[in-house]
Amino acid sequence: MGRTVRLTATVTAEDGGLYCARCVQVEVACEGHTVDEALDRLRHALEHYFQRRPVPHPPPHPPIVVPIEVSLPD
Repeated sequence: MGRTVRLTATVTAEDGGLYCARCVQVEVACEGHTVDEALDRLRHALEHYFQRRPVPHPPPHPPIVVPIEVSLPD
């Protein structure tokens, strides 16, 4: 059995009742009908992704994920 790495995922609700899970460290995302399904699909996609690519070094501090507001012109 291989090693386990800890990555950060964000999950957002999408139109149509779907959830989108995205990995912060690499450009991999998956959808599911529930949060658990989206995360399970992301986990499998990341396992496949890292079969051919190097695993990123963990950052010295975990990322902080926060919403921000941006002012746009009218």
